[in-house]
Amino acid sequence: MSTLLQDLRYGVRMLAKNPGFSAVAVLTLALGIGANSAIFSVVYGVLLRPLPYPKPDQIVEMREVNAKGGRMNFADPNFEDVRSQSHAFQGVAEYAAWLQSVSGGSEPTRSMVASVSHDFFPLMGVGPVLGRGFAAEEQRFGAAPVALVSYGYWKQYLGGTTDLARIKLTIESHFCSVIGVLPPGFRFPFESDIWVPRELWERLPSRTAHNWHVVARLREGVPLVQARAELSGIAQRLKQQYGQYTDMMDVAVSPLRNALTSDIRPALLVLLGAVGFLLLVACANVVNLLLAQAAARERELAIRLALGAGRNRLVRQFLTEALLLTVTGGALGVLAALWGVDALVALAPRNLPRLQDVAINLPVLSFTFALSVAVAAGLGIFTALRAASGELQGALVERGQGHTGTLRGHRLSRAIVAAQIAITLVLLAGAGLLGRSLLRVLAIDPGFHTQNVLTIDLALPFPEKATEVVNRVAFLNELFSRLRAVPGVREVGGANGLPLTTGLADGTYILMSPQEKPPRMEDLEPLFHDSTRTGDADYCVASEGYFRALGIPLRRGRLFDDRDTMDAPHVALISESLAREKWPNMDPLGRTIEFGNMDGDLRLLTVVGVVGDIREDSLEARPRPTIYVNYRQRPQATGSFTLVLRTEAEPAVVFSAARAIVRDLDPNVPPSFSTFTEVFSASLKTRRFNLTLVGVFAATALLLAVAGIYGVMAYSVARRTHEMGVRIALGASAPDVLRLVLSQAMLTTVVGVMIGIAGSFVLTRAMQSLLFGVSATDPVTIAGVALLLGSAALLASYIPARRATKVDPMVALRHE
Repeated sequence: MSTLLQDLRYGVRMLAKNPGFSAVAVLTLALGIGANSAIFSVVYGVLLRPLPYPKPDQIVEMREVNAKGGRMNFADPNFEDVRSQSHAFQGVAEYAAWLQSVSGGSEPTRSMVASVSHDFFPLMGVGPVLGRGFAAEEQRFGAAPVALVSYGYWKQYLGGTTDLARIKLTIESHFCSVIGVLPPGFRFPFESDIWVPRELWERLPSRTAHNWHVVARLREGVPLVQARAELSGIAQRLKQQYGQYTDMMDVAVSPLRNALTSDIRPALLVLLGAVGFLLLVACANVVNLLLAQAAARERELAIRLALGAGRNRLVRQFLTEALLLTVTGGALGVLAALWGVDALVALAPRNLPRLQDVAINLPVLSFTFALSVAVAAGLGIFTALRAASGELQGALVERGQGHTGTLRGHRLSRAIVAAQIAITLVLLAGAGLLGRSLLRVLAIDPGFHTQNVLTIDLALPFPEKATEVVNRVAFLNELFSRLRAVPGVREVGGANGLPLTTGLADGTYILMSPQEKPPRMEDLEPLFHDSTRTGDADYCVASEGYFRALGIPLRRGRLFDDRDTMDAPHVALISESLAREKWPNMDPLGRTIEFGNMDGDLRLLTVVGVVGDIREDSLEARPRPTIYVNYRQRPQATGSFTLVLRTEAEPAVVFSAARAIVRDLDPNVPPSFSTFTEVFSASLKTRRFNLTLVGVFAATALLLAVAGIYGVMAYSVARRTHEMGVRIALGASAPDVLRLVLSQAMLTTVVGVMIGIAGSFVLTRAMQSLLFGVSATDPVTIAGVALLLGSAALLASYIPARRATKVDPMVALRHE
């Protein structure tokens, strides 16, 4: 311990003796360690942190798998068979969630309402902290509706009252008694605030109606592989039993934590790799600084050896100094990470799962400490071995200025710089590919306009009775009429799904002849398996103003109009892609379609118009075939309805007027307002998030690499002052000296660039899933990045090279 304390005191004195070197090294390490800690906090919170449930590794998600390998939600009969026939699970439950208007609290809200089956809460290991859970008699079709609420909803909208018996919430036009409050933090699934029994809703007998998510808990001691084998056997038996009436070929099972984060996992791993590269660049800079310091301390080290110090003692001293630097940098890095995590959370897309779990906590601090120790060990050992190697006793011989340092030392420094350049090129290539991908996405024509369009989201109750259906049409008619009268509003429309948001429901439609009578519901199942008469399409309930407000072009026929009433023949508009798919080189007008499986209305739809394709799900996804129906004829699916207003007025003025109109028509429906430009921007936030972080890491690495090149070249020129003086004294001109220094710098740069290009061809393939319209080996991007890095390296080398041409040979040779 006394030797350790001695080393620490001496290390502190040495670092204090060179405050400039110490400050640069500590800040460089703080930058690298802090950035790694911040990104690791996100990776740990989202991907690695256990779910906050008892024995979370036993909780899994199930998905049906079709013949093409596609994963689907479960149909009710398939779920029931899997639940009854499997023995590997303690419990199996189905669930779904929708955004709905909820009233009965302190104010109406737009809340996520989850419908969960009776095994859901037991298998999740969650129970109410106040009140009780669902009773068996409440989990059946036709029972009196009851609900559990989240802790946050209870505190904010129910006043934290303990007298739950007097609280009645209105959900989907049903009065629900609140019977319990769930623990703080529990909001699964989909950030839900209210849970109701799934059994309140009627089961669908179709084995191709894929409506429900399924979660299960493994029995103690049952491995996941055994559960997968059992479920595959069940799926095969069901396929043999029901044949074409089920499209389930297999069942996919994965841990719930992995299922929740599968979409974001590749991006976060790429970011973790990128910030790891940044740390390597930072460490390379510090290594060169330490090597320069070690070279300047050759005489000191030689004297200590001459006085009896062993080489191991010198190594331990360098390790101690590196540890002091790294721990100080790590401590500053943690402070930087605290700010960085807040910035990351603010920058992250709102759909990033488990975002609330991202924080600087004990596992993150442990990671930072381990990283600091590893960096210290690497820096200290490398520098010590290099400094203590060779015949240091020769340093005691009196030598002229500029003779210290060896060719081997210069080569090592340049090799480290080349490695910095290679790593930086990989980071720059990644940022360039993400940037070009974003530009390609922005260049896509989405098929609609976003400028000067305002959106109003409404969550309306499902119209069950005939009178409620009529009232829904009247409500929307009046709402459209009043909004058109608002000053500055040029067009008003609406649909049950806004492009680039949650996506439309999709299903299988059937081509019918006009002479055929509408089939009964039980007659649909055999028709679905006739591939010559069926197709898959999105289902959209819209008004005629929806197409005009968004600028969706009419290609053929007409749009909806006032003639299309509930009692008139039902009509449909179809997208261009559907027309090309089913009626190539033919006129689709007048064709008839059966699509009643989407809303229960089996009246045939007659095609009266063809509209342009739009990018509904995302800009990257190809337009899907879409069937549009008129809200006046098919209002059943208008529970989630978005109004679109093309306006020339200020958004705040229009929103204020619209809020008053909606409140006057139905005070229990709280609207949500936005501009379509904001919606468009939000759809690209994940891509911008990835680009921003990788771009920042790449830019920082570039600055560090440039600083490293400058530092090595400046140090090299300073150490070679004698050599430059001799060259100039023997007749070398300033351009000769400039070319000599620059050629050595550019040789190092070219080597680094070549290694970096080879590395980028390999490593950027890992981010292929994040790219769009660009290959991971895109030559334009790689060439541009190489040119940028080469130019930066040339600029960084020029200043020391210029200084070398100013050497006075008389001063350089004064001590010879």
